[in-house]
Amino acid sequence: MAAYREFKELSPNASAGAKTMNWLENRFPTAFDAYRVHMSEYYAPKNFNFWYIFGSLALLVLVIQIVTGIFLVMHYKPDAAKAFESVEYIMRDVPWGWLIRYMHSTGASAFFVVVYLHMFRGLLYGSYRKPRELVWIFGCAIFLALMAEAFMGYLLPWGQMSYWGAQVIVNLFSAIPFIGPDLALLIRGDYVVGDATLNRFFSFHVIAVPLVLLGLVVAHLLALHDVGSNNPDGIEIKGPGKPVDDKGHPLDGVPFHPYYTVHDIFGVAIFLFIFSAIIFFAPEFGGYFLEYNNFIPADPLKTPAHIAPVWYFTPFYSMLRAITSEMMYALIACVVLGAGFGVLKARLPGIMKGIVLVAAVVGIVLMLAIDAKFWGVVVMGGAVVILFFLPWLDHSPARSIRYRPDWHKWVYGVFVVNFVILAYLGVQPPSPIGERVSQVGTLFYFGFFLLMPWWSRLGTPKPVPERVTFAAH
Repeated sequence: MAAYREFKELSPNASAGAKTMNWLENRFPTAFDAYRVHMSEYYAPKNFNFWYIFGSLALLVLVIQIVTGIFLVMHYKPDAAKAFESVEYIMRDVPWGWLIRYMHSTGASAFFVVVYLHMFRGLLYGSYRKPRELVWIFGCAIFLALMAEAFMGYLLPWGQMSYWGAQVIVNLFSAIPFIGPDLALLIRGDYVVGDATLNRFFSFHVIAVPLVLLGLVVAHLLALHDVGSNNPDGIEIKGPGKPVDDKGHPLDGVPFHPYYTVHDIFGVAIFLFIFSAIIFFAPEFGGYFLEYNNFIPADPLKTPAHIAPVWYFTPFYSMLRAITSEMMYALIACVVLGAGFGVLKARLPGIMKGIVLVAAVVGIVLMLAIDAKFWGVVVMGGAVVILFFLPWLDHSPARSIRYRPDWHKWVYGVFVVNFVILAYLGVQPPSPIGERVSQVGTLFYFGFFLLMPWWSRLGTPKPVPERVTFAAH
């Protein structure tokens, strides 16, 4: 039985506002305790910079997507014969329907913009390092759920690119040996993308995936507040030996509210200004946010000249297209080199060297026996899955990029440029030159992570200060 909580009493002369708050706190103390733990008494490092606004912006966009999605569902019909017409009805006849639809479509792209920047900040400052591994894993799971949510929502307008994009992506699952055709049939609910597929994707987009997404967001925030936020210096502000005031609060921290709530409000204002400008003046964003082919009703008998996913999927789509029969020989060479290094150079026990050698032989046999299309799907999925292992791949003595050797910044810079080039090539029609560039980019992307245990230890890091560096502004 829970212990009885004594009611707080106020002076009869207290203001009406104070009495109202006291009444609520006496009857719902858990909410006020949560506010204190996660806001007013949660101490965050005092040296946050602008990179730290993207987490709150992601939360804002999530709210925008949920609210606008609710209003869209009021008028949308998940029926292959009526879906496109219902979207046109929302755009043309529902009062302010065009605004709600453009907020939702622009919000989808905005979501990925802020999430990519949020993840890059974690990469820069080592926010995935101990003790924040679980925070990073939850964040990667959010990214994976967000990709599923966006892919399923992309089919709902039932335009040409929606239809054929879904057809191509779902057909990729059929390349999986043994279970592929049955798995693709299960996803589609039919032998082709049709009404059953639309209903399945609608139910997952509106109900199932958002529930998973919300649960992961809550877990991400709770895990973050349990271990504390990282900072640009990569230095802990709490723990043994860290300076505290007479109340036990860290001297290198400030309460999240009001300091960072005001900080985030400023970022939100700038974001909403840009977000509104795109909605009112360029909602299609040159065909990147809303493709022109998607304003044409889906036609199963007419294939568009060039099928490509939305821009936020295109880096991974480029990696998929990069895996050709010729590329398989390059991948086999990489496996041979990796196994040779593990056997000849790495300090591994004899039994582990034998396991590495056997695994390499089995891998090469499978790569020769199974079609390149399947390995393209593996590479596309592996490009996301490998992010989950980042906390155990980075062996640098310094957590933050500020104190790593200067050439590390060039490695991270090339990684970003490579990712942008892959994204650009993903929206372009296939070409021999684009294929070669995407193949090199794919090798660099995976090399960045798989070789990180080696290259992250190279060089001499700069001295890391005992306390966070901070300049008042």
